[in-house]
Amino acid sequence: MTIHLPAADGSVRAYEPRTEPFALTPGTPFTSRTVFSAAHVVADPFADTNPDAPAAVDWDATLAFRRHLWSHGLGVAEAMDTAQRGMGLDWAGAAELIRRSAAEARAVGGRIACGVGTDQITGGSLAEIRAAYEEQLALVEESGAQAILMASRALAAAASGPEDYLDVYGHLLRQSAEPVVLHWLGPMFDPALAGYWGSADLDAATDTFLEVIAAHPDKVDGIKVSLLDAQREVDLRRRLPQGVRCYTGDDFNYPELIAGDEQGFSHALLGIFDPLGPLAAEAVRVLDTGDTAGFRGLLDPTVELSRHLFQTPTRFYKTGVVFLAWLAGHQSHFTMVGGLQSARSLPHFARAYELADGLGLFPDPKLAEDRMKTLLALYGVNQ
Repeated sequence: MTIHLPAADGSVRAYEPRTEPFALTPGTPFTSRTVFSAAHVVADPFADTNPDAPAAVDWDATLAFRRHLWSHGLGVAEAMDTAQRGMGLDWAGAAELIRRSAAEARAVGGRIACGVGTDQITGGSLAEIRAAYEEQLALVEESGAQAILMASRALAAAASGPEDYLDVYGHLLRQSAEPVVLHWLGPMFDPALAGYWGSADLDAATDTFLEVIAAHPDKVDGIKVSLLDAQREVDLRRRLPQGVRCYTGDDFNYPELIAGDEQGFSHALLGIFDPLGPLAAEAVRVLDTGDTAGFRGLLDPTVELSRHLFQTPTRFYKTGVVFLAWLAGHQSHFTMVGGLQSARSLPHFARAYELADGLGLFPDPKLAEDRMKTLLALYGVNQ
């Protein structure tokens, strides 16, 4: 059995899909690491909509995918990734997603943390930005979910320097009911966030970030760092106050960061743990036993796929994630909110399929092969 896959240079290569998946089943809860997956949203393929209209969501399929992640022990990081905020869902859609997912989490006992931002406004004064954050924080807290204070495009545009970040975040942390996660998202994920924390100099920005935490350590559960710079993350986590966790958001270097070193380790809040969910969960359970080599043996081979999905423009990584969810049978179609299924090329999809199949990520390899052939035929590739 062979499938012909197009490459970036215009050639077509023969590939033999595997016939058996990498068998994984739900297991015991994690003991050594806290792990979240930034879960994708399933679009309603039958909605009469367009990329400029409010997103139409298939709520049944969206919540079913969260139950899949919870069943393997992963937490769900909701309404915070680039395919949900600013590139798909507006605030009204995100608010509905938070309410529904938080209720589902309560029903099944799943862990959930939700993004708090300012995307109901496009700009404004610092007071208006604080008010926007407060509105979203209140909704997340009322839902019973943990809050993740996300980086704000509006704040990046309005702030005149580090003192404005200290003021806005200090105000929010003082009034938060429970400890939150602070999210530092780099410009590779969102160019509008360049110069966050008041400086394009990452060392200076780090100092301001740490100053916010040091002023309110009892209100910060942890930080989520998405800068794709492993050494910078290690240096940062070593400077955190006692009890404040580092959740890696580095989809290029996550195995080594989660494994850690003699001075500490990172927990995880990762977009790549959407398609890797069961495999990532198995790896963390191996790590729970103290078997770091076994953990790396399971997770290191996944990095090539992750780097492929997160290649520049990194902000379009969710297109590959949703594509793999379709191939894996978690949804019946390859349609995305905002029409973002068009954000990657056919050679990109072909390589993603090949890498994911090689890892055994598809529960039904034949279904994945048939769906890949359907996509290839749509693009005019003969088999």
